[in-house]
Amino acid sequence: MKELTKRVIVIGLDGAGNMIDQARTPNIDQALDGGFITYAAQTVIPTISGECWGSMFHGVKPELHGLTNERAEKSKYPADSPYPSFMRLVKEADPSAVIASFSAWKPINDGIIEEGVATYIANVHADKHLVREVADFAEMHSDFKVMFIQFDGIDGAGHNFGYGSPLYLEVIEETDELVGNILDLLRNKDLLEESLIIFLADHGGGGEDPMNHGSDHPKDVTIFWGCAGPNVSTPTEARPIRIEDTAAVVAEALGLEAPNTWSGQVPAGLFKEAVE
Repeated sequence: MKELTKRVIVIGLDGAGNMIDQARTPNIDQALDGGFITYAAQTVIPTISGECWGSMFHGVKPELHGLTNERAEKSKYPADSPYPSFMRLVKEADPSAVIASFSAWKPINDGIIEEGVATYIANVHADKHLVREVADFAEMHSDFKVMFIQFDGIDGAGHNFGYGSPLYLEVIEETDELVGNILDLLRNKDLLEESLIIFLADHGGGGEDPMNHGSDHPKDVTIFWGCAGPNVSTPTEARPIRIEDTAAVVAEALGLEAPNTWSGQVPAGLFKEAVE
């Protein structure tokens, strides 16, 4: 398969659902300008972070990857699972590939991503610290193949103030500023050129409970998903993008064959060029 981009950056906004269009997000808007975005993408059920981020990384539904918040907190994801993360796929294809993961929710790095696949891992206590961690990484590494960044404050605002509330939307706007700082850092290092950048939420909230999530209510299940970069176009197929499709998109962008165990698929027409 033909490599469509030099590197992939995945930025996750935990708990944002599809509500970023209700807030002022100039940095995300600029990053996705000329690309593709949908506010009708679908996450998995139950709409809990362990299950949702697990599906994004491993390309399958929760009943197959088996991840929950509790499992991710207590144990490493099996390195020999038939449902590899896209990071493991990249590392197996090129052991020298630099892979970085930054997260404000520790179980992602500790239990959802397989041990040893990421070159650089940073767990932080607050979203604002992600900017410094990315800056430190960029000083140490002149390039990378995959970078994942997870912001957690939006979900916290949903639990504390209510999903969709004014204070919740305010935290989305604060998060957008942090996104802008990180993108500026990468831009100054020429690390945004030839890059596919993906933005998404893991789940929404406020469906059955204004201050919680986990249900199959549309407010919990419906998320935003967008990407921009080389060869990105508008999907031609009618079905909504699913969170587990993200792994397949990363693989195809980097010219890697997706495992036949993954159920996630690249939306038809997302790339102008798919294969040689």
